[in-house]
Amino acid sequence: MDIDALISDPTLLGPLEDLRRKRFSDLVDQEGHQYVDLVMEGGGMLGIALAGYTWALEQAGLRFLGLGGTSAGSINALLLAALGPPAEAKGPKLLAEMAALDFRGFVDGDRDSRRLIDAALDPGSGACRLAWRTWRALDTLKARLGLNPGEVFHDWIRGVLAREGMTTLDALQARLAEPPPGLWNLRQNRLLGPQEARGRLAIVAADVASESKVVFPDHAPLYFSDPMQADPSLFVRASMSIPFFFEPLRLSVPQDAGAARRWLEWVGYDAEQEGGLPEQGVFVDGGVVSNFPVNLFHNYSRIPSRPTFGVKLQYDERRRRIGGPTSLFGAIFDSARHCLDYDFLSSNHDYRHLVQYIPCLGVNWLDFGMDESTRARLFREGARQAIDFLSGFDWEAYRELRSRMIFPTASASTTGQMRIG
Repeated sequence: MDIDALISDPTLLGPLEDLRRKRFSDLVDQEGHQYVDLVMEGGGMLGIALAGYTWALEQAGLRFLGLGGTSAGSINALLLAALGPPAEAKGPKLLAEMAALDFRGFVDGDRDSRRLIDAALDPGSGACRLAWRTWRALDTLKARLGLNPGEVFHDWIRGVLAREGMTTLDALQARLAEPPPGLWNLRQNRLLGPQEARGRLAIVAADVASESKVVFPDHAPLYFSDPMQADPSLFVRASMSIPFFFEPLRLSVPQDAGAARRWLEWVGYDAEQEGGLPEQGVFVDGGVVSNFPVNLFHNYSRIPSRPTFGVKLQYDERRRRIGGPTSLFGAIFDSARHCLDYDFLSSNHDYRHLVQYIPCLGVNWLDFGMDESTRARLFREGARQAIDFLSGFDWEAYRELRSRMIFPTASASTTGQMRIG
């Protein structure tokens, strides 16, 4: 993928330069960068479009304090958090890592596993061929619960973090805590303190051994005796473990004196009722429980000082035709991973002003052998959709909407002075 050609495209750079003069947030640093939170949906290889989207946001002068996501969205979130402090544009480093990467290596299972995946991705595969390839790979699935160990992916993301010195959660949190220089709240006319200016990372994974939605690094003490020394690459390895495609990630559960209380308070797991804590967490793709966790940074009680933008990979087609066992299974799986997100969005109509969809039609989300032209197309589509979204976003109108939701009987002039976060 020719990164230089993509990022020098005048059809992208021209509109982005114009957007630098627009207001998107109340938080601005001394360099003129505006700050937002960002949540990204999961979607396998479609995540390349997320790189285009975030690159465009940065080119428009935006930076990120809160970064969250699931699966592919979690990978992008972790890299944006790790590749530099919040005030720095991470797009160039992220794109350089992508350009040097052979995604085909992530399919690191044995020959039978790779042949099954190839057959499943081939539109011309018949039922007999799929059945034969599945039968040949059954031993691997039974023994490892996944066709691919996921070791190549884990080695790659761990290597990227190591080059940045981000080998522990402690180092990552220190980077997130680097305050943007002169971060100012324009509406309140004041400088933000260190705690207000620090970044936050939120990665969603599903621990199926305890039926828990886990958010890393917040819930790291549930799985690490010394959480600040935990390897952050494990957070995304947990979140991207596509069921049966990758082996689940297993993490031992500390059994210390305070563990039962943490499990009860944080994820609602009652060790006394269950007969003890689980011995280990078994993690599959966070998309199983929340593929678009746009509520990660939502505060119902405050008018925000910055918006939480959300980006989805394709529009979800909810109207399903159930004609057989396969379509029924697909509908059940999609319902499980989307319903929590749909419920939040339907209860918080203001998010319709914050979420953008990137059309990725005709691209298979598991196509790790995707050619360069398709990857470039995804990147450009992500960037174009970011431009379209920013062009239509009205920060003042959004703040007014939030004020009416929180204080429905108060005037805008009054609410502007009350509980602004």
